[in-house]
Amino acid sequence: MTSTSLTAETSDLDIPDFPPPRSAQCPFAPSPDLRALSGYGPLTRVRSWGGSTPWAVTGHAEQKALLSDPRLSVEFTRPGFPSPVDPAHAHAGSTDLSFVGMDDPEHARLRRMVSGAFTIKRVEALRPRVQQMADDFIDAMLAGPNPADLVQALALPLPSLVISEMLGVPYEDHEFFQTNSKTIVSAVATPQERQTAHGNLAGYLDDLVGRKLTEPGDDLLSSLCKQIESGELTRRQAATMGVLLLLGGHETTANMISLGTLLLLEHPGQLALIRDTDDPAVVRDAVEELLRYLSIVHLGRRRTALADIEVAGHTIREGDGVILLGELANRDPAVFPDPDRLDLTRDARRHQAFGGGSHHCVGQPLARMELQVVYPTLLRRIPTLRAVDDLDAIPFKYDAVIYGLHALPVTW
Repeated sequence: MTSTSLTAETSDLDIPDFPPPRSAQCPFAPSPDLRALSGYGPLTRVRSWGGSTPWAVTGHAEQKALLSDPRLSVEFTRPGFPSPVDPAHAHAGSTDLSFVGMDDPEHARLRRMVSGAFTIKRVEALRPRVQQMADDFIDAMLAGPNPADLVQALALPLPSLVISEMLGVPYEDHEFFQTNSKTIVSAVATPQERQTAHGNLAGYLDDLVGRKLTEPGDDLLSSLCKQIESGELTRRQAATMGVLLLLGGHETTANMISLGTLLLLEHPGQLALIRDTDDPAVVRDAVEELLRYLSIVHLGRRRTALADIEVAGHTIREGDGVILLGELANRDPAVFPDPDRLDLTRDARRHQAFGGGSHHCVGQPLARMELQVVYPTLLRRIPTLRAVDDLDAIPFKYDAVIYGLHALPVTW
């Protein structure tokens, strides 16, 4: 692959395909084919779903600017939006995830209704409870069979319990919402399967909202019920917001816990930095580097241009699709020297693991706090922890848009 930048006029033969297959040879890093896109410059055309040719943005600076640009739309039903689902048949595969798929001002209006629950002050107040959860799950794992699956013993149940308590969702229903969530984020599920899974969760949350309208509690769904009663929110909107928060609140963090733990086990010197420190700042920096290095949101953050936009010597035309590849921005050597080296002491705070602009992840303070609790607690309490299998035998989630592990057998 040459380093010549691609333009809209370039021969079709020169346009690389997207998404390229992941590579088992580099399970913690973007595949060589994906990395090669950076060789074309910070912005290049790719051939994607249905033969469309959206722009792939690989540069950190360019992504930061575009993530904050109101001339890019997140609404997936717009013509030109880069999606596996044809916009003409978008409803068939629709998974309504509330304000995530909306532009301002409606996005901002709905987002404000939940953002207060995820402020740093509110999240820090939850830290002792999350610490208790982590210790309880680790206690149970140590008292159970050895080897154990870290995904089922800790990585998945902890964030599931955290978001369940915040929302007011009965944790005993966790298998139901975890199963349907897994289908929604699957890269191999059919549009109909994803729509059915979303409908299952939306129906479940709608029933729960209905109960909380008559019997409110001290939780986020009950707070949304107040918005329903004031006429600012419909019951359907509250339910779909619940789906979004339930899905986002456990799926991404669960994968970061398991994948990050495996990465640390593969780098014992880096692992020791977290295990042996009493300094919260060291742990905070380590978590930021893990977020940068792993960048588990794959297939990019996708947009449609609402107007012509000049970027890096190119013109993104109105109606063009845009794919913002965070996993490449987070390995941009102009921002992160020697980006392929895991260095838990580096300042990685400029990473874009949580996106940027008005659509940055609303739950990022919660995710950060959970990771800051889980990694050191697990590694200190089980200092002999190790993976049972070699890397090539571990089931990575090559079939999901949120990357991680299906299972992680560990022993001690």
